Amino acid sequence: MEQKTKSIPVAALEQFCQAALRACGLSEEHARVTTEALVTTDTFGVFTHGTKSLRGYVRRLRAGGLKAQAAPFVAREGPAWAIVDGQSAIGMVTSVFAMNTAVSKARTAGIAYVGVRNSCHFGAAGYYALLAAKVEMIGMAMANDTPSMAVPGSKQAVFGTNPFAYAVPAGEEDPIFMDIASSAVAGGKVRIFQELNQKVPDTWLVDAEGVPTSDPFVYPYKGALMPFAGHKGYGFAAMIETLSGMLTAGATMTQIRGWIDSDPSLPTQHCAAFLALNVGTITPLPEFKGRIDTMVRDIRSRPKAKGAERIYLPGEMEWEKRRQALAQGIALPQEVVASLQALADELGMKAAWL
Repeated sequence: MEQKTKSIPVAALEQFCQAALRACGLSEEHARVTTEALVTTDTFGVFTHGTKSLRGYVRRLRAGGLKAQAAPFVAREGPAWAIVDGQSAIGMVTSVFAMNTAVSKARTAGIAYVGVRNSCHFGAAGYYALLAAKVEMIGMAMANDTPSMAVPGSKQAVFGTNPFAYAVPAGEEDPIFMDIASSAVAGGKVRIFQELNQKVPDTWLVDAEGVPTSDPFVYPYKGALMPFAGHKGYGFAAMIETLSGMLTAGATMTQIRGWIDSDPSLPTQHCAAFLALNVGTITPLPEFKGRIDTMVRDIRSRPKAKGAERIYLPGEMEWEKRRQALAQGIALPQEVVASLQALADELGMKAAWL
């Protein structure tokens, strides 16, 4: 799928996003936290979960489904766990708060779990896992979502795409990280094909009868996403639903509203979960990072398949894209630029690069 792109300086994109969020009533700090999550995601080349989503968040902020002045807080806690209530604040703010809480508790407990309720769509799970890796911990992040994914044997959506991410600190190498949906693809990728009026692979979606289809327009009302690897993605989704929604006593499955298509004046009630493992309390940190570096180099050095130029580690492509974006600007796809332009028009903002 070929897409036109436009190169945007990272600082210019950050300035625009912060101004848009401040115009909706977010504090300077909450606007900064949200912007950093979205723009960082774009620098990784994950455009389905970066600034393309900003217009949808702003719509909910202006309508009241997201509370601009809300702040997440710890509702209950123990030495190695906490439950955070997001109070319908924008999802990035609540998620950063929750992962930072997990990291703080893991400093003394060694490992910590923080569950979140009353949040919203949080963008890319990998961003939050990497917050732990930045302070030399192993991080995990996950969230539930409104049902959009069928499971083996069903012809209707049962679970959301329920993403999962992990990040592992290294020594001289980049952190290893992976961010995946429980579905074959994220719903945002299907929407791109809809915008381009192009068919999708028949391994992505099922129609209203639960039969595989290449028609992107069955999603999300007439059909559903498939889980990745059949029962394996299904099992992942069930685990994530448990840790995010069931354990937090938050909303689950059909109780969650879609953040794009539902009434923007109502909270979506998404839930999430974050884990931090303090490597240094379990094993000497320098030795661990050295072992990770050795593993990375060993994997890269393995014999390559016919036609393959190199072997990538999880997250390696994203790190390379980020370095290029920071040096040369972010090559935003046309549909992302169009979304940002529409947002600028709605808010009466000007941006020379649009």
